[in-house]
Amino acid sequence: MLKKIIVAGALISLLFALNSSFADADEIETAGDILQIAIPAVAYGTTFFLKDKTGRTQFYKHFLTTVVTTHALKFAIDKKRPEGGGSDSFPSGHTSAAFQGATFIHKRYGWKYSIPAYAGAAFVGYSRIYSDNHYIEDVLAGAALGIISGYIFVTPMNDITVSPIAGNGTYGLMISKSW
Repeated sequence: MLKKIIVAGALISLLFALNSSFADADEIETAGDILQIAIPAVAYGTTFFLKDKTGRTQFYKHFLTTVVTTHALKFAIDKKRPEGGGSDSFPSGHTSAAFQGATFIHKRYGWKYSIPAYAGAAFVGYSRIYSDNHYIEDVLAGAALGIISGYIFVTPMNDITVSPIAGNGTYGLMISKSW
């Protein structure tokens, strides 16, 4: 049942975005605007459906850390946007919010449930560049913020973690369980 709810919510959001993928820049930007709210909303809503109070607390910490850090960096860095309107380009808030939601689903409920959410989050990043609101480094930094705070605050619901590892010429997956 969990899989159906998360995947359905993420797929509906993703299909909306893909439907707009052949549209003009304004429609792509609008699709990104909607997805940056829809992805975290699906993640948050899942905590209620599953009566996952621990997950909800983790969501709050993850979400607030991502939002506060994103806006603090925007204020501190003061980078001009590509289209010239405003000096709050770095990092992308839309992208950090979308990746926050996708990472929450991934870390809390498993990577297989998060694939549509990550695809939607990637579309949000694309929409911010395509609509000339952000540079690629703004989007990458936003994605990193949403992901990193998830690795700090979110633990798996079933206590089994599958994480990618890379370093020193080694690549693979790490599987761990908490007792």
